[in-house]
Amino acid sequence: QVQLVESGGGLVQPGGSLRLSCVASGIIFSIYHMGWYRQAPGKQRELVARITSGGTANYADSVKGRSTISRDDAKNTVYMQMDSLRPEDTAVYYCNAAIGALSSWGQGTQVTVSS
Repeated sequence: QVQLVESGGGLVQPGGSLRLSCVASGIIFSIYHMGWYRQAPGKQRELVARITSGGTANYADSVKGRSTISRDDAKNTVYMQMDSLRPEDTAVYYCNAAIGALSSWGQGTQVTVSS
């Protein structure tokens, strides 16, 4: 059974930083492509960043240059470092694990950027 557990969200002031973590279990982590998505109130879930099993990363334009996704296959963990946070980054952030047609989601972690 796949389980993805996110952590690291919270309340931060504009310009601040957070590091999100997602620990996976029940999968061969190293062969999965991992991603971070977010969903703000009243909006659709959107891709924030994704890292392939080979370590290639890509980012949404809205976070490019401010966020870094990374993975540690030895720890079954994917991270996302978010810097220079803005109020518009406020959302629930979800971890995703995907391979082929298989896709699993975590429960999400709230990120609130506010003064």
